[in-house]
Amino acid sequence: MLSFLPAPLRGLIACLLLGTNSIILVPILLVFTFLKALIPIKSVRQWMSPILLFVANTWIAFNSAWMALVQKTVWDVQGIDGLEPHGWYLVNANHQSWADILVLQHLLSRRIPFLKFFLKQELIWVPFMGLAWWALDFPFMRRHSEAYLKKHPEMRGKDQETTRKACEKFSQMPTSVMNFLEGTRFTPAKLQSQQSPYRYLLKPKAGGIAMALDAMGEKFQSVLDVTIVYPDGPPTFWNFVSGEIGHVVVRVQTLPVPIHLIPADYNTDPKVREAFSTWVNQLWQDKDAQIAEIMASRNKAQ
Repeated sequence: MLSFLPAPLRGLIACLLLGTNSIILVPILLVFTFLKALIPIKSVRQWMSPILLFVANTWIAFNSAWMALVQKTVWDVQGIDGLEPHGWYLVNANHQSWADILVLQHLLSRRIPFLKFFLKQELIWVPFMGLAWWALDFPFMRRHSEAYLKKHPEMRGKDQETTRKACEKFSQMPTSVMNFLEGTRFTPAKLQSQQSPYRYLLKPKAGGIAMALDAMGEKFQSVLDVTIVYPDGPPTFWNFVSGEIGHVVVRVQTLPVPIHLIPADYNTDPKVREAFSTWVNQLWQDKDAQIAEIMASRNKAQ
């Protein structure tokens, strides 16, 4: 609607709307967050969870509204019809930009249950948002290096236990567990550093998705494999809010849950690790080929 405005003005309007949305809704979220923290009664906390999710989904809905208002982005999306808003999904996606999260929320909100992301433990200290993520039951992960684990073997398996406890909560109400298998955002420098066998993807890490399947694999009805492509290049924050992205291409495939990997001890059984690696690498080979096809078709169209 406002796409005719100059990009800087669109970006300013988007930032104002995003800020207003957050100023109004985040305090409401924090009120219930503090109540949830102060009242250690399981039934009360379970009663508050749907309220917290409603506020979070409202925040996403308003973000989608300002995106439609100020952006002139062309969205090329396939595979999101027929999803179940009251089911359990294990969602994975490639990761190129911080905007990936807004893209996923914009397209999947209310089509599937609220997305729960694996977060680094340090993010719990982010002012206000850390508490909000905790209240929404996002799993916080403290990843230790192999060198650290050799010095502190008692810490081995702590992340797995944290994830398992978080996923046990997820089993009580419909949830979408989200994981970026690459573990970090794609850049050409990281691609070269890793000597990744893929053209458009970093090497996938199976640990997080393995823990989620081990904890609640029987609950998941499907795996949603999401491929996000920015034909004009991954956007910065300003690129995104100012609507300077020409196209966003998203492909969602609904895949069966790998039953043969449930339950399985990923951490101690080499055969299980190999099976997970085979499954994940096949997903990534298919995704890399899909991205190559999308890029080739876009180049032909130009």
